[in-house]
Amino acid sequence: MKQKIALIGAPCDVGAGTRGASMGPEALRVALLKSTLESHGLDVQDTGNLSGPGNPWQAPVNGYRHLEEVVAWNRLVFDAMSNALGQGRLPILLGGDHSLGIGSISAVAKYCRQTRKKLRVLWLDAHADFNTSEITPSGNIHGMPVACLCGYGPLALTVLSGETPALPVSAFRQIGVRSVDEGERQFVHQADLEVFDMRYIDENGMRYTMEQALAGMDDNTHLHVSFDVDFLEPEIAPGVGTPIPGGPTYREAQLCMEMIADTGRMASLDVMELNPALDVRNQTADLVVDLLESLFGKSTLMRKPRA
Repeated sequence: MKQKIALIGAPCDVGAGTRGASMGPEALRVALLKSTLESHGLDVQDTGNLSGPGNPWQAPVNGYRHLEEVVAWNRLVFDAMSNALGQGRLPILLGGDHSLGIGSISAVAKYCRQTRKKLRVLWLDAHADFNTSEITPSGNIHGMPVACLCGYGPLALTVLSGETPALPVSAFRQIGVRSVDEGERQFVHQADLEVFDMRYIDENGMRYTMEQALAGMDDNTHLHVSFDVDFLEPEIAPGVGTPIPGGPTYREAQLCMEMIADTGRMASLDVMELNPALDVRNQTADLVVDLLESLFGKSTLMRKPRA
């Protein structure tokens, strides 16, 4: 039986500090995401784009920028992700800024509670996204989703899953982090968030890093991958609003995706922060589709797999 996939477009940049991520879903469609996944034998349904409030481009209020709009978008995402999971489809959220990870992962967390699955979240990102209204330098909520999911944030966002926190800090494994605000750094240490930053990857290699990040899963584990495109080295992926030099190379990123695919446990996915306005001839979207192929089984492996 073909694996069933649902593509969910979320053209939203209300949580970001730079406009343009709202065009991300269409850039991925232009890069032939649907037909590329179908070429790997997948049953892919493109559900179109969600329709939410526009970006008012206002200053932060009480430490949050565009909170009302971010809440509205996340409720839409929560419902769409929940619907896809309920239909037995693997949902792929096409962002959109990373604040939408709150609604996406809240839906997955609720689904896992209902189905008695253990949840593991791989957060592939240059940033820890563990800010709060008290420590954020910008008020941009795309820098807060992990904190909100762990119960640190406004009530309207922390209760989306029906429980607070939506999931424990111990469910997260962050990979590729290399830009953390000072107050956020202290909070990450205080909360004991498990972070495999770029120095860890430099010292230990991507293979060992992924082995550690994926360790402890079993047949009852639901693996959610939240892929912020700024995880990648900006030289190969310029189409992001917050490029941070020193990210994973093309080969490191491919290995990361292939090792996730090897587990056979990925059951939901976010693709976030692709900003075509800052891209060059859609090359970042093309690269993302290439990497997503690897998440769904395309492999560069030429040697015979070990028995």
